[in-house]
Amino acid sequence: MKDCCHIPIVLVFLVLSGHAGYGQNKEKGKELTIHVKDTVDGWDKGCIVTSNLSQTSLWNWAAGGQSSVAITGLLSAYATETTGGGLWENNFDLAYGVLKQGNTKAWWKTDDKIDLTSKYGKKASGKWYYAALLNFKTQLAPGYNYPDDSTKISDLLAPGYVIVALGVENKPEKEFGLYVAPLTLKLSMVNDQELADAGAFGVEKAIYDETTGAKISGGKKTRSELGCYARVFYARDVMENVTLKTELDLFSNYVDEPENIDVNWEVLLNM
Repeated sequence: MKDCCHIPIVLVFLVLSGHAGYGQNKEKGKELTIHVKDTVDGWDKGCIVTSNLSQTSLWNWAAGGQSSVAITGLLSAYATETTGGGLWENNFDLAYGVLKQGNTKAWWKTDDKIDLTSKYGKKASGKWYYAALLNFKTQLAPGYNYPDDSTKISDLLAPGYVIVALGVENKPEKEFGLYVAPLTLKLSMVNDQELADAGAFGVEKAIYDETTGAKISGGKKTRSELGCYARVFYARDVMENVTLKTELDLFSNYVDEPENIDVNWEVLLNM
């Protein structure tokens, strides 16, 4: 793993973390969670920042195992404006994590996410809204096919996804939402020519001469799709200081194999 790619990111979250202990058979960690919430002028705003540093040290341990150090960080922010018949929701999630295990010198990436969503709804009837949605997803640093840290399989904007959707949403309460958009444009980006040439993440791959192997044309870096999009959101305080948040995204291309549905399901348990 190229440590220089993620060290600056780790340092940002480490500002919020303490230093873990060390011992013969210890498993210690330090976690800091910051909650900020404000309601003013029709806006409901909030932010959660969590940073965790944990270390497990083993030697001559009969049960076996490997020493490890793990660093994770999460930022989740939201801003919602409620007007007469309108509802504008904005969410931003940033997550990053690395792990160093055993005698390896390299840090392995365990989490990496940038997710920005903005949705505006106009009340239709009851708990139903006409809604337009914009979503952007990508990652911060290169990803590798571990344990081989010389084969890059992803990077910043490789992939990157943009979804623009028009549909309806059922929102009976703040903690739950069901959004269905029969008119959706999905743009997939692969801003890395080597990955694009390989046809990664669904883009059109490069064309090579069958005899010489020479590249005739490079792989496409973008792919546009028209289809149907659905999102289910649920968040709840399951007990004191324990919050469950889950999002399920589904997309089906109307033209190209609509039975093959893109699925993205995330579950976050924050304690």
